[in-house]
Amino acid sequence: MEGNEYISVAQLAKMLGISRIAAYMKVKKGQIKAIKIGRSFAVSKAEVQALANITGAPLKEKEKTEIDKAVKKTVAEYGEVLKRLGKE
Repeated sequence: MEGNEYISVAQLAKMLGISRIAAYMKVKKGQIKAIKIGRSFAVSKAEVQALANITGAPLKEKEKTEIDKAVKKTVAEYGEVLKRLGKE
């Protein structure tokens, strides 16, 4: 499971300071790479870091902590599904 850490689009929207709908629209348009898990989408931690790097500003410790917290929550909720997807 290492390297396959994900957060929900809703959590990403909160981190980016945009609405959930705006974040989902960016995913559907392909502006943000995400995988589909059932009826939901998940964004990899690497993609979150790439999005942060687009702004040119490195992630602050608070932002890194928030991302790690979101990743842990997503893994706790969708861990089994992510493991199964990783095997495909």
